[in-house]
Amino acid sequence: MTFMQKPAVLITGSATRIGAEIAKGFAQAGWHVVIHHLTSPDEADALAKTFSSAETVSCDLDDENAAVAMIEDLAARLPGFRCLVNSASIFHYDNAARLDAQTNREAMQVNALTPALMTRAFLDRAQGGASQNEKPCVIQVTDMKIENANPDFFSYTMSKHALASTIEMFAIEESSKARIYGIAPGAILASHDQTEEETETSHRLNLLERKTGTDEIADAALFLSSGALKSGSTLFVDSGQHLVSQPRDVIYLARENA
Repeated sequence: MTFMQKPAVLITGSATRIGAEIAKGFAQAGWHVVIHHLTSPDEADALAKTFSSAETVSCDLDDENAAVAMIEDLAARLPGFRCLVNSASIFHYDNAARLDAQTNREAMQVNALTPALMTRAFLDRAQGGASQNEKPCVIQVTDMKIENANPDFFSYTMSKHALASTIEMFAIEESSKARIYGIAPGAILASHDQTEEETETSHRLNLLERKTGTDEIADAALFLSSGALKSGSTLFVDSGQHLVSQPRDVIYLARENA
């Protein structure tokens, strides 16, 4: 089977971190994987070489026109372009006491508006098959903060709430021809200036007191791509973190309790 015959997926921000793990999952399942990055060409190329069918693309998601053009180009070239995973995001600090307007504008653009416009462009052009699992599929990677907000990372959290709100709206609009889902991860990888010890502590601040693995996010994305879940649904992959009342981000809860 050539890459032109394989189902194709674009995963934004997939040269590193969680996006790369999602890319590995799709590649192992036999998909043609389009690895998107902004400033990680070496990592993207190295990852692509480990897959049997892959390519890399670079685009600044702060430029919504360039992002939409990327979708249009892939749809024109890849007849099997069947899934879009909006995984890329920016995660800069501000809080409810010191809300920063520029941080907010950047987060809302990259984490919410551009993914929504990319979703619309994808849905307008993707060609799926007749069966449920062949319908075009969009997966929005949000955050467990959509159910467990705290004042830290105010603009990031606001943008993820905005992205989460698009899932049901697109699902209703596209109910007959496409599937729209969300994945809401909890604390998965080290963030900002966390030490390994802090990561070990903070990532167990959930109901199951366990670290959630990147492979669980990849498995969730593949499950959603199968069409086995009702469109408009969101999977929380966080070991129950969204069910725990947390007045601050776990980065700082771990430090305060050290």
